[in-house]
Parts: sequence; structure tokens; C-alpha cells
Amino acid sequence: MNKTELVNAVAEKTGLTKVKAAEAVDGIISAIGDTLKRGEKVSLVGFGTFDVVERPERMGRNPQTGKAIKIPAKKVVRFKAGKKLREMVN
Repeated sequence: MNKTELVNAVAEKTGLTKVKAAEAVDGIISAIGDTLKRGEKVSLVGFGTFDVVERPERMGRNPQTGKAIKIPAKKVVRFKAGKKLREMVN
């Protein structure tokens, strides 16, 4: 499912127009992104939790040359599915 399909599904389930549903989806995505950018956790009970973790610097290999390279540390977003979501897909 892509964003357009998600907007259509939200519009259908809520009775909102597609424009209003798109605004709602954009607002949710923006709010989650802003919260994660501040380093805070986003917890949606039953759905899951988004948080930011620091991935440490590590050594890797260039697959073309086999040469060792240093992969810099970076922050990545992690998602852990909630119990209700896990049960929905099983």
C-alpha cells in the first residue's frame, strides 16, 4: 500500500473527503517525524512504538573491491509492532 492508497482507505473508513484524509495522513506523518527528530518516542497503544536509536560506527567491506571501509555512526528509526498489530497479521 502506498500513500495514495492509504489516503483512499482512510477516506473510505472515516467518511472524510480525500483532501481531508490526505491532510490527516500528512499531519500524522509530520507529527511522528517531528517527535522522533526531538529524540522522543512515539507510542501508539496496540499499533506499535517508533523510536530513534544510535547505530555505532563500524567496519564494513566494499563489495566491489573487498577493501575495508569505515561506516560512520548514525541515528536510525526503529519500529516495534504492538500486540494488537502482531495478532492482526497472524
